[in-house]
Amino acid sequence: MRPVILRPVISSATAPRARDRSPTGPAPLELRAEMYRAQVRVRYFEKEAYDLFLQNLVKGTSHLSIGQEAIAAGVAAALRPDDYVFATYRGHAHALLRGAPMAAVLGELLGRQTGLMAGKGGSMHLTYTPNNFMGSYAIVGAHLTIANGAAWSAQYRGTDQVTAVFFGDGTTNIGAFHEALNLAATWKLPVVFMCENNLYMEYTPISQVTAVPRPAADRASAYGLEPVVVDGNDADVVYQTTLEAASRARAGEGPSLVEAVTYRHGGHSRADPGKYRPDSEVAEWLAKDPLPRYRERLLHDGVESSVLDRIEAEARAEVDQAREQAKAAPVADPADVERQVFADGGATWRR
Repeated sequence: MRPVILRPVISSATAPRARDRSPTGPAPLELRAEMYRAQVRVRYFEKEAYDLFLQNLVKGTSHLSIGQEAIAAGVAAALRPDDYVFATYRGHAHALLRGAPMAAVLGELLGRQTGLMAGKGGSMHLTYTPNNFMGSYAIVGAHLTIANGAAWSAQYRGTDQVTAVFFGDGTTNIGAFHEALNLAATWKLPVVFMCENNLYMEYTPISQVTAVPRPAADRASAYGLEPVVVDGNDADVVYQTTLEAASRARAGEGPSLVEAVTYRHGGHSRADPGKYRPDSEVAEWLAKDPLPRYRERLLHDGVESSVLDRIEAEARAEVDQAREQAKAAPVADPADVERQVFADGGATWRR
């Protein structure tokens, strides 16, 4: 089965279309301006994280989402405050847009006591439960089944909360991906599975190790789901698609699987220069950068340039302030290594 396109931006116009359940018309300009703010905040934050990594201030590695901001912004705008969100180790954007304080996120990267996890988790283990951001996970695919658990809890309690779970294209070849989809579809769990397909599973093109062209969407029909592919560099498309999927989930119609095609501007992690990617491919995708693209669209649709300039200036100031707060914070205390690990606050259960 060929992919269904809810917004025809990637595949050919002859692809079969899903029945239209999406809200009519574009989102209000005010909301779209906030989605631009979200993308700018993430971009500036990630650039700052990169600079701090080069200064040897970031503890451990980090996985940046520069180039992928539109997915995080579109999904975040479509969710309710009480929904659940799970992310991968490339999760800075999702933590920030779920409301985690920027200084605390940056503090975690720098191994400071003021970090989200008191400096113990680092870049790949961000969590902010006050806003139901249920963590970023370093083990590929492990969080998909945990996300099902959160969705099942909402179903059991009779709420209409939705769980959004992000994962990369490489995860589609992991057993947990198929197990999670099967269970979610069978139990009609309120989950939005969002594949951030940036074309590479670490250093290997996903196309070289996968039997189908679309690693997520082409597997959807095996679980009775519609195959959905969208332009992951278009925040408006991601927003409308997520809003529709979340509405279906709240109505008891079960999960959705969305493949959002995007591209990371850098390597897999900060230790990876990304030289395995053809120069022409990189240039092609840099020309599709979601930020200038979205700014031009907003200008065309009537948002004043001064408004967008102010958004950019405010984001820059927020990042600068977060950097100084994080750098000034005390480093993580080794004595805290066993705190906040188990329910009793320690490791006495082992004795």
